[in-house]
Formats: sequence, structure tokens, C-alpha cells
Amino acid sequence: MVHEKEHWKEELYGDDLRERIESFAEAGWESIPEDEREEWFSRFKFWGVFHQRSGQESYFMLRLTNCGGVLEPGQLRAIGEVAREYATGPVENPEFGDAWIDLTTRQSVQLHWLKLEDIPDVWERLEAVGVSSRSAGGDTMRNVSGCPVAGKDEHEYVETRPLLDRIQHELRGDDALSNMPRKFNISVTGCREGCAQDAINDVALEPARKLVDGEAVTGFNVRAGGGLGGREPRRARPLDVFVTPDRGYEIVRTFVELYHEAGDRSNRSKNRARFFVDDWGTEAIREELADRVAFDLRRAGTSFRTEYTYNAGRKSERGKHDHVGVHDQPDGRNYVGLSVPVGRMGAEETIELADIVDEYGSGEVRLTRRQNPVIVDVPDGALEDLLAEPLLETHTPEPGVFGRGAVACTGTEFCSLALTETKARTAAMLRWFRHNVEVPDDVSQLKLHFSGCTADCGQAMTADIGLQGMRARKDGEMVEAMDVGVGGGVGAEPSFIEWTRQRVPADEVPGMIRNLVGAFAALREDGQTFREWVDMTGHETLVELAEPEETSYEDPCLHDAKQSWYPFDDGESPAPTDVNDEPLPSDD
Repeated sequence: MVHEKEHWKEELYGDDLRERIESFAEAGWESIPEDEREEWFSRFKFWGVFHQRSGQESYFMLRLTNCGGVLEPGQLRAIGEVAREYATGPVENPEFGDAWIDLTTRQSVQLHWLKLEDIPDVWERLEAVGVSSRSAGGDTMRNVSGCPVAGKDEHEYVETRPLLDRIQHELRGDDALSNMPRKFNISVTGCREGCAQDAINDVALEPARKLVDGEAVTGFNVRAGGGLGGREPRRARPLDVFVTPDRGYEIVRTFVELYHEAGDRSNRSKNRARFFVDDWGTEAIREELADRVAFDLRRAGTSFRTEYTYNAGRKSERGKHDHVGVHDQPDGRNYVGLSVPVGRMGAEETIELADIVDEYGSGEVRLTRRQNPVIVDVPDGALEDLLAEPLLETHTPEPGVFGRGAVACTGTEFCSLALTETKARTAAMLRWFRHNVEVPDDVSQLKLHFSGCTADCGQAMTADIGLQGMRARKDGEMVEAMDVGVGGGVGAEPSFIEWTRQRVPADEVPGMIRNLVGAFAALREDGQTFREWVDMTGHETLVELAEPEETSYEDPCLHDAKQSWYPFDDGESPAPTDVNDEPLPSDD
């Protein structure tokens, strides 16, 4: 029996849904029948429109899409201006104030506190500069990820932008494939660092080379079935297929069509593509692909996986582990990656960044999978003035090790699934770490990821230190807590964290991390990275070293445990409200 959501999608989904969203927006929030809201909100996600959590009725998040992290000239400015005008809530966040954007781990942007009535105006403003929210959520092909500096990296091996653009327009743009069994992630990268994180995507193309008729040919190997979430992560498995760039689109589309047709539509807890690959097996999938494509499949070529360094826990001299800092472009110019801890920028900061990229670069911005922006096309002569800009004191290309490595999901501030607040808490922890935790001078990377629940949108499973939101009792009270694990990373041999402590009260986690990092500093071998140290230190020893501890750290919302409508407000929820944030009349 198919799942209830499949019936909802059969009735209305994809491009046809746009008109209905606009009609609801024109009539107002209260026009959505209360007994149909779950159904409609599930559909809305296809257009990137997500209702925020309980107590925030009539407020929405809008997720945008921009393939491979590219924001063309003018697009960042439009996003910032929309955030300033529309993304303002009834209460300020104590860390971030009001009106900001969130950068995502799939190289895009989210806007919060939008009113349904404003969505058509927001669409009009963004689409006028080529920014869309289509297929940004729901059971769709999500934002396609790639190397954020594709075409700008002197070490790029395979050119990917034409292929990414074709996947964006012809595959994701095909409404006949809009109704997938579950959300579906695609990545394509031609770089040597592995920064599209092919290991955790549903289908992925990784750079490779192969000897064909005595000639070295450049192309891609194909992987499938990677993903996180539900404490059941999978590495994308090799399908033993090599394709040249001109065949890349066809092989990706064929796997998408196969999953679209044969994927499970009944058990939503077991129907992501990673379980599809579990069930079918890679050999059967390869045979099916061979029957469907219009060319002979070649066996896999030689990949660059042994060279992968992006979030791989390897020494920095081996290659980039992120895109922060100043880097050479092959055309003699530079790209400059900024650090935006937890991925949140104020609307005014966003507009200021747009001014900066117009003045010092080409106006184009790239977004990374680590929630950071990259300014591209900066001439040597403009570097000094760019680096002296006041904004770069806040979002610096030379951050400390904890700020550089921090990633956080949305958390209970807006997400109905999360069990803990994430972004403001991570910001508070980073401040405390800066003053209370010493890291060896030669350590430039320590990836700290925080997910508010086991869905793992913050990719905690792939971090040096991964945090996932939980709840626990402390002194007889329910408090926000975390499960803490270590040793994750992607690269030649992707690994997922091992849990060292579970349900640690949130105010004891910074002390625990200080104890763990202190042990690393004291016990590591010369030059050893954190992941290398974890790999050689037994699990039982790590558990012993990772001792929770109360410290001077003051947690911003320890006792909330999702009891309030907003983690930072004790009053009554203002929702539901009208377009002017005024409470709507009640029939009670």
C-alpha cells in the first residue's frame, strides 16, 4: 500500500502547484482549511515553501536553489534586499537580531519569518534576477551540488559547469520527474579535493581517468546510494561505471528515472535511494543502467579519491580541507573564501557583501557545502583593499580553528523535527572555546557539526566532532542535550562518527569538548590531525577522555526543550498573524 503522501502528490504536485500557492497567498493564511494544512504544507515544499514549527503558524521558510553554489551578479543583492524587507519576525534572535539569511550545506540559501501573503512578491523579486525556489524541498531532486569554484580552481581536473547547468535545466526542470519517492541528492565534481562530498549523495559523478584504445581519457566514475540521517548513514557505492563528460548527463538521468520508477513509495523510513541501492545491489543496478542507456558502459576508471582532502581529516599541506582563505585562479586572479560560522549572515551584511563583490570581483559569488561564501575573480591589485574591508573582520578569510570548522542546522528555532536549538548555541560555544580551549598551533582544522536531530541536516555524522540534539533529565528537569561522536569525515575512505557519549546536557558539552581537545593536544604525535588521532585511539579510551563537565559556559536555552513557541521568548505566541504581524481574530 502506498503512503498517504503519495496520494496527496498524485492529486497535485510539481509545477501545477504554483498557482494554488499563489491563490492561498492572495486569500491569506486563514484560507487554508485547518484540516488540510498538513497535506498542503507537504506539497508546498516542492516550491521551497516550508511552514515553520508549531506556535509559528502563518510564518514560512523559503529555500532557494542555485546549482553548484553559483550566485550570478545581482542575485546576492536581491536575496539580501528581500531578507531585509520580508524576513523579519515578531521577536529578535539574541545572537543574530532580525532579518538575515541562512547559508545551507547544499550550497544555497534559506529565508525565515516570511508571511504566506508575501511569497508571490518574494518570488517576483528573486525570479527577476534568475533565483528560483522550484524543487528546493519535498520529494524532489534537491539543489545539485558541485565544486563551488568550478571553472575558478587551478587544480580542477574535469570541467563540470556545462554538465551541472544541463542537469539543472533539463533534469531538475522536467516536471515529469518532480514526484520522486523521496528527496534525492545529486553531485558532480571535477576537482581533486572531493568538495562536492560525493560519498553522501544519492547519485554522484567523481573525477576519473581511463585508458581507452591506448589513449588516456578524462571523465567520471559513478557512485550511488550515499546519505545520512536516521542513524543509518551509507557511503555512496561505486557502480563500476566510467563515463566521459558528454555521457554524464545521460547516466545521471537514467539512474534518476530508475529510482523514480522502481523506488519504494510505501515505507518512507526505508525508501531513500541509499536503501534502494541496498535492496538492488550495485551489480543489478549496473546491469539495468546498461540496458537503458544508448551507449556501452565502460568499467570504472582510476579515480582521484586517494587525493581527496575536503573535510577528510588530512594534513593541510596535502590540499584544501575547505575553501576559506585566498586561493589562486588559473586566469591569474584570486578567489577569497570567507568564514560565516553556522552559516548565518544579516541582511545588511549580505547587501554589504554584494557591494564588495561588485567592487573587487566580477559580482559573482559561490557558496560552499560548509555554509560559507566565496568571492571570485579578484585581481592581485585589489586583494589588499578587499582584505581591509570591515565586513571581513566579522566574516574573515583567516578564522580561528573552531569558527572555521563550525556547521549547524536550523534547529528548534524553526524546525519541527529538531530537539534542540543549534545556531545561537553554537555561536555561544564558539565564543567560549575561543577563550577557554587551547589548540596546538599547527592544527588548522577541527570540524564541529551540530544537527538538531537524527535527520542530520548539519552533517554531524561526517565531522571530527559531531553533535546531535537530544533531551535528557538533569536535576529532575528536562533539558536540551546532545549525543556526541568523533572521527567522521569524507575522503578516500569516508567514515562516520562513533558515539562517545549520549544525552549529555547542553551546558556540559563545551566542557566535554575542552577535555577531549585537551587530551588530543597532550597525546597526539607531531603533526597528527584530530581524525588521525581518533583513528589510533581506541574507542574505550576516547569515551574515558570525553568527560562531560560543567564550566563557566552559560547555555542560552538549556531548559527550553521545545516547550516554548520560540526558544528565546517566554511569552505567548503571536501566531497566527496577518501580513503585518498582527494576531488574527480567533473563533474561540
